[in-house]
Amino acid sequence: MSIKLVAIDIDGTLLNEKREITQEVKEAIASAVKKNVAIVLCTGRPLPGVKNQLNELGLYQDNDYVITYNGALVQQTKSGKIIARHGLTYEDFLEIEVMARRVGSHLHSIDDQTIYTTNRDISPYTVHEAFLVNMPLKYRTADEMTPDMSIVKMMMIDEPAILDAAIARLPQTFRDKYTTVKSSPFYFEILNKEASKGAAVANLAQHLGIKQEEIMAIGDNENDLSMIEYAGLGVAMGNAVPLIKEAANVVTATNDEHGVAEAIKKFVL
Repeated sequence: MSIKLVAIDIDGTLLNEKREITQEVKEAIASAVKKNVAIVLCTGRPLPGVKNQLNELGLYQDNDYVITYNGALVQQTKSGKIIARHGLTYEDFLEIEVMARRVGSHLHSIDDQTIYTTNRDISPYTVHEAFLVNMPLKYRTADEMTPDMSIVKMMMIDEPAILDAAIARLPQTFRDKYTTVKSSPFYFEILNKEASKGAAVANLAQHLGIKQEEIMAIGDNENDLSMIEYAGLGVAMGNAVPLIKEAANVVTATNDEHGVAEAIKKFVL
């Protein structure tokens, strides 16, 4: 059965190590679009952090969609119409904020427009994230975070050794209550239990009338696992972590070797 939707992670997958989309990848994606294949960027980034890539690939037509916040938000790129949204409540924020302090990790929260941190000693990884995704960063005490705020996801961020130790201290009841994914050595993301890249791809596929077996998903890190497992064809990048390679149906070239282009040419074109 032919592939009708390709879900593509951004960091470590679409982008090479220079944080660029290679010409080979651009051409392969353009060819797939000409065949009326839906190309869907599927990322842990918020929408402001993916606009450059959407523009570069010309994915702002009426039938273009994007999955952001690791699956917490699915929307049309041109109109902004939301197909599915699974955010965090104010009560979730309070619980997660206390837990991060208890286990000893820096933390920040993200809504549709802004990154917030309650840490006076702001983590350099929070500063890096704000720069990477092109969002303003604001310090707020926990008391200044109010119930009317629409938080989409939260992230524990720290030096890898500190973060790993903090994660190990998390009670299993906490892990069971939320979707938790480690998206890099220094990022641990906490989302609504209903949010994941796999669930988001399923939501979008249902909206578009596309069957599971008509979907290809390409990724490299732990937060891509759910969509790799859900897709009819799961593709791991050559630079993917072992967990993703084990879960995938096939392994393509690395992000520096145009792995996305290789997969599209072989299985879509």
